[in-house]
Amino acid sequence: MRFLLLSLLCLVPGLARAQAEELENPGTVSAVQDRLFRMHHELSLGVGVLPADAFYKGLIGTVGYTYHFSDTVAWQVGRGTYSYNVQTSLRRQLERDFDAAPTATAFEDQVQWMVGSDLMWSPLYGKTSFLNANVLHFEVFLLAGGTVVKVDRSDGFRPAVNLGLGVRLFSSQNVSFRLDVTNNTVFAGASRIINVPTVQIGTAFNFGATE
Repeated sequence: MRFLLLSLLCLVPGLARAQAEELENPGTVSAVQDRLFRMHHELSLGVGVLPADAFYKGLIGTVGYTYHFSDTVAWQVGRGTYSYNVQTSLRRQLERDFDAAPTATAFEDQVQWMVGSDLMWSPLYGKTSFLNANVLHFEVFLLAGGTVVKVDRSDGFRPAVNLGLGVRLFSSQNVSFRLDVTNNTVFAGASRIINVPTVQIGTAFNFGATE
């Protein structure tokens, strides 16, 4: 009994000291702010380029609709892209100097238009200061989906897998700006694959979201 009393007398000062320290330093508290801007129904309009082909460059225009299930998951229900193609000097030189036929296989792989659908995942949202004057809100998203690509061939409807990433800069609750960089892997035949990368910027209009 005497031993228990002595043990309690020794423990009491230590417990009191620990409680006092906890009251003075209640611990580390991490605060994660909610998003200032939320998306719901998104209509996007974009312009860009198909930069990779050596024989032509495509100037593209894109329209799309995206439904946002949450802050991180969305479905780009539909997107359509039209390409205005400009011949490069290499193609003109081949046709002029080597009498290359305009119907050569490499020349017929020009994209005319594309339609597709994608899942979107936005794992990163944040804000930063620009010149210590304005606060910019942004998010980074990943894209994965499928595409039907129309090329110049008479039987030119080709399936493709689309992968890409993008950055969104919020201007307000209803307007944001997107930069999308994607690549469509086009299955052009039994053993032939064409890569069609795209780079485009666009404006997105957001409807129906609540803060």
